[in-house]
Amino acid sequence: MFSEKREKLPIVSERNVVGKNTSIVGNVNSEGDFRIDGSVEGNIKTAGKVVIGEYGCVKGEIECDTADIEGKFTGELKALSLLSLKSKAVITGNVYIGKLSVEPGAEFNATCTMKGVIKEMNHGQSQQEKSVS
Repeated sequence: MFSEKREKLPIVSERNVVGKNTSIVGNVNSEGDFRIDGSVEGNIKTAGKVVIGEYGCVKGEIECDTADIEGKFTGELKALSLLSLKSKAVITGNVYIGKLSVEPGAEFNATCTMKGVIKEMNHGQSQQEKSVS
């Protein structure tokens, strides 16, 4: 009589904004994008994009798909696809990324690991080891 089918709800891409005069202490998890113009002390985890505006400041850990940084970041950043640093960006800490784009003037004081390069290096090493054996 009644159909067992359930309608799939469309995925809503949320846009979260931390305003210029806003300060957050704690952890934030979301599926949507973040724009930070205020300050955040804690961890941010999202499947989307994180933008730190010119006056934004983040201390903690960020896990995201892509990140655009124009403000300040201190901590550990994991961007699966792309990290883009604008000319006024100041980055300190550890960075794990797929690709990196840096404008002249950006301060990049971080240890950087690029995923694509690691895979290529590991693949190259295994080929060298096989040829030596």
